[in-house]
Amino acid sequence: MDAVMNVGRICQRLVFTVSRSDEIIRAARLMREKHVGFLVVVEPEPVTGLPIPVGVLTDRDIVTGVLASDVDPLAVRVGDIMTTDPVTAQETDPLEKALHRMREFGVRRLPIVNLRHVLVGVLAIDDILKVLAGDTQDIVSAIANERRAEGRARP
Repeated sequence: MDAVMNVGRICQRLVFTVSRSDEIIRAARLMREKHVGFLVVVEPEPVTGLPIPVGVLTDRDIVTGVLASDVDPLAVRVGDIMTTDPVTAQETDPLEKALHRMREFGVRRLPIVNLRHVLVGVLAIDDILKVLAGDTQDIVSAIANERRAEGRARP
């Protein structure tokens, strides 16, 4: 893994968000339309109006909090079942630190924020795996190149 790799370089910048007051049906439809299972719940920062993460909502939350609980989905708002105080990472955090936080809190995705705690992206385990796979491929290529060079040098 690149020694200076930070989460801001690899996180997904396209983030789908909802507010606490949104109907759970709207959140579920957004997940279906965008093919995601994770939404960041945001509130506008009072001065700038920029999105500040206040929670997260997963497709699993909807299943366990609404469907499996036999609750009328029309009566449920995002704020009723979201996970509050989400675990986040700063966009300048090293990838290793974010991975440690994911492991520590048992989450597969982290909202990524800037120094003012404004939402700038989401980091998923998939994003980390892509980086690791690329690094692994670089190592394999380096070994193959070394073998070829050695073969040419010592016929």
